[in-house]
Amino acid sequence: MRILALDSSGLTATIAVVEEAQTVAEYTVNYKKTHSQTLLPMLDEVAKMIELDLDTIDAIAVSGGPGSFTGLRIGSATAKGLGLALGKPLIHIPTVDGLAYNLYGCKGVICPMMDARRNQVYTGIYRFEEGFETVVPQEAVAVSELVEQLNQIGEPVTFLGDGVPVYEELLREGLKVPYRFAPPHLNRQRAAAVGTLALRYLREGRTETAAEHEPDYLRVSQAERERAEREGKNL
Repeated sequence: MRILALDSSGLTATIAVVEEAQTVAEYTVNYKKTHSQTLLPMLDEVAKMIELDLDTIDAIAVSGGPGSFTGLRIGSATAKGLGLALGKPLIHIPTVDGLAYNLYGCKGVICPMMDARRNQVYTGIYRFEEGFETVVPQEAVAVSELVEQLNQIGEPVTFLGDGVPVYEELLREGLKVPYRFAPPHLNRQRAAAVGTLALRYLREGRTETAAEHEPDYLRVSQAERERAEREGKNL
């Protein structure tokens, strides 16, 4: 099986082609350009480098949220367009699950953190025992509440994601369990991890059509919150 995977849920744009036994290609950029400028040119470059015939792809995996609203929309639109054009199924990978899969086989629990602003993060808690296990599904939560959850679980924890440098001080102040931070080559979104997790989803039949795919934002956008505040509504 062959998966084309993409992730534009955060500051990092990343594309990969993954097969059962190997990552054929991966292109990752964490820079100031917008994903609308980078994602399709990156895909075109990867396709040229490995002489990829897109018809040989079995499915398209996309990091489906949470994350940047704009980034998710760009990734979703790209995946849906490819799915419709090629007649291929989509595989919706929860963003935080894909991040956690970077640390396959890690001991203790894994805690990805994406900065959601206002002292909140998009996060989840995972571990690898017999396989990939979700301890706490992805959610938008206050950092203080996350620290409390981890202290209650009581296991060593490894953090990764763009929320780590933002809230590192709060973690150090509140954690009562051993912890560490993932190294630079593993601490941001990687399309190869998304694609590898998608292979499992594909074997389990967990696919959707391009028409069915929708990003999972977990909460309303900043613009929607501000409009609701002006109108005196609670979201």
